Amino acid sequence: MTPAARNVLIGALGMLLLLAATGLLIVLTGGYNIAATDRHNPIVGWALTTTMRNHVQGAADDLTPPGAITPAMIAAGAGEYKAMCAHCHGGIGASRAEWAKTMRPLPPALAHAAQRWSIEEVHWLVKHGVKMSGMPAFGPTHDDATIWNIAAFVKAMPDMDAGDYAALTAAGQRDGGGHSHAPGAPAHAD
Repeated sequence: MTPAARNVLIGALGMLLLLAATGLLIVLTGGYNIAATDRHNPIVGWALTTTMRNHVQGAADDLTPPGAITPAMIAAGAGEYKAMCAHCHGGIGASRAEWAKTMRPLPPALAHAAQRWSIEEVHWLVKHGVKMSGMPAFGPTHDDATIWNIAAFVKAMPDMDAGDYAALTAAGQRDGGGHSHAPGAPAHAD
């Protein structure tokens, strides 16, 4: 190795050690503001969002929806969505709960955000949740058919108007959501 190459390598290793030490110092001193009343630093927000998106895309690659998405699946998913999702994500013509407006990151309005995700990705997100975001994992408490129904409803939302949304979620609530929970899992409260 030439002396110039050695100096570049030493400089790069020194920079990596400095960055690692700075990161460790921030972690150990609590130097990063984790308050939900403050947004993430743009670099941290970008890193978390990009990591989440890339992971979900890769993890959902192996999923296959259960055949054609039917109106019955969408209708069954509507009640589940209203019971488990609408308080954070809102709906068409329906605002999210007041307390959810202070979550960081703010849960996306799925009536619009669903266009950016495939049904497989929505299924994966509902089933596994997202760490450090407030998005719980419903896989341990709900069967796969129920999660596909929710994913079908979420993917159908961008094509609905407020009347369609209200009718579907009201009918889904009356019908009990048409789901089953994983064995031994408690039922959710409406």
